Amino acid sequence: MTPGAVDAVIRGLKRAGVSIVCYLPDSLFKELYPALDADPDLRTIPVTNEGEGAAICGGVFLSGKRAVLVMENSGLRASVEPLARMGLGAGIPVVTLMSYRGDLGENNWWAIPHGITMEPVLQALRIPYRVVREEEAIETAIADAYASAYASYYHAAVALGGSIVR
Repeated sequence: MTPGAVDAVIRGLKRAGVSIVCYLPDSLFKELYPALDADPDLRTIPVTNEGEGAAICGGVFLSGKRAVLVMENSGLRASVEPLARMGLGAGIPVVTLMSYRGDLGENNWWAIPHGITMEPVLQALRIPYRVVREEEAIETAIADAYASAYASYYHAAVALGGSIVR
């Protein structure tokens, strides 16, 4: 991830009023995690799986604060059950920021299924999302995801792909 993209993510999170970041590290965002940990305005919570991160973010929403779940897009499949329960059943929004493994140009055979399944899973859960492949669009995409999620009381997602993560 480029330094400019890291900065844009942090600006976008702050612009959206995020104070808590749950994450499960992945290699495409390896430059992002130390920057999040070092930022005095953001509290980071490393999680053991993405479902746990989604649940924590839902609890943060109930406390009146804003959180984000940062993960590889493969984690979407691991977080389906808590996302479905909170979003469809209770109107508790969770915003996810994902690296887009399996995007066009992926060079790891094992990552291709992540790209094949991400958008269909988001669509099945009716989660609005934006795929961002240009660094200058990151901050606005994050702010837009929060505007939508908190207006609708439902989830929103941003996936960063292309040259942003390679």
